[in-house]
Amino acid sequence: MEMLSIEQELKGNSYPGRGIIIGKSADGTKAVTAYFIMGRSENSRNRVFVEDGEGIRTQAFDESKLTDPSLIIYAPVRVLGNKTIVTNGDQTDTIYEGMDKQMTFEQSLRSREFEPDGPNYTPRISGILHIENGTYNYAMSILKSNNGDPSSCNRFTYAYESPKAGEGRFIHTYMCDGNPLPSFEGEPKVIGIPDDMDAFTGTLWNSLNADNKVSLFVRYIDIATGKYETKIVNKNK
Repeated sequence: MEMLSIEQELKGNSYPGRGIIIGKSADGTKAVTAYFIMGRSENSRNRVFVEDGEGIRTQAFDESKLTDPSLIIYAPVRVLGNKTIVTNGDQTDTIYEGMDKQMTFEQSLRSREFEPDGPNYTPRISGILHIENGTYNYAMSILKSNNGDPSSCNRFTYAYESPKAGEGRFIHTYMCDGNPLPSFEGEPKVIGIPDDMDAFTGTLWNSLNADNKVSLFVRYIDIATGKYETKIVNKNK
């Protein structure tokens, strides 16, 4: 697959929705992940990311304006031992609880499907980073309706063993803006991952549509030690 420019991918799409990036830094020493959320409604835009233990959660920026928390308030990132889980919904908890009971990433998601927000039926996108004894691998998943038919759920899992330095994968919920919103199609996109975390964070945030972007999370994890650094950017301050 051709390596794409994440800057051009984001600048050329006013509404990719929610997105997950996972990969490895150019020098090969860091496991990298990022997660962003966007919003078109006042309810979706009224959010911030806040740290929660080793993970993060979404929180209403103005509690008085919160109308329906069901699909917008959740923990996008949780850590289970040497595994970091990143998702666009409360399936983070489903994966955490399943893997804590020795189920696989894929098995844990069997009990879930796309979001019940017809006519969009937003896909559930998920990722898992696994670091053990200086080795690193990751996987990504998307659960989506069958071309907008809610009676059928299509499940795709992509596993990446011994990922290449400087390379990452990008998956997002929507192909583009629309009504209804068209679900992401195909394999996660190949993008470049730099060593400079601040620069990468800046590129992502500055490339997201100014009207629709809400929050961004970026984490670089040292593969040798497991120590990590986190950046959070919120439009609402």
